Amino acid sequence: MTWDPFGTLHKALWIGGAPWTGKSTVARLLAERHGLTTYHHDDRGDGGPVAPPVGATAADLLNETLAEARLRFRWALEDLRALMSPRPILAEGQGLRPDLVAPLVDSPGRMVVLVPTELFRQHQLRHRPDEPTIPEQRTRLTRDRMLAAQAVRSARALGIRVIEIDGRLDPAGVTDVVAVHFREYLEA
Repeated sequence: MTWDPFGTLHKALWIGGAPWTGKSTVARLLAERHGLTTYHHDDRGDGGPVAPPVGATAADLLNETLAEARLRFRWALEDLRALMSPRPILAEGQGLRPDLVAPLVDSPGRMVVLVPTELFRQHQLRHRPDEPTIPEQRTRLTRDRMLAAQAVRSARALGIRVIEIDGRLDPAGVTDVVAVHFREYLEA
């Protein structure tokens, strides 16, 4: 394991997954209920989404996003290694990929991956204020589907739990499911 003076990486809980699954909300609710310190990976400040290059395919965007995720994950590790908190750390964000997190933890039970079902994704798209209609947005949505599928494959191969978000549970209900998954770490 890399340098980690406070043992933050080894003891952290991790929520990764796809956009629009409530990762930040679940992390906030879990932190409030259990006195955790949260680290919001996607808030790190990289400038936000950039329009894809003209003619870029979803596969191009996928490869670029995965490469960027590896770079940003190194930054997150620096942040987390330096984070001193008397409370357990809960890290969340779509850039927290199972294949990047798994080598750092003592158990796959320290991570969950939240992904939307296709029906829930369609529901979310219909209710978005900026409904994606231009080709670049559709390409990004296809990339998001590919990222979610890649996260699911990786998580399952590593023994990390995947929770499919279908809209039947509200954020508090999803938080209950995640809390049960993390129970042994939350009670320690």
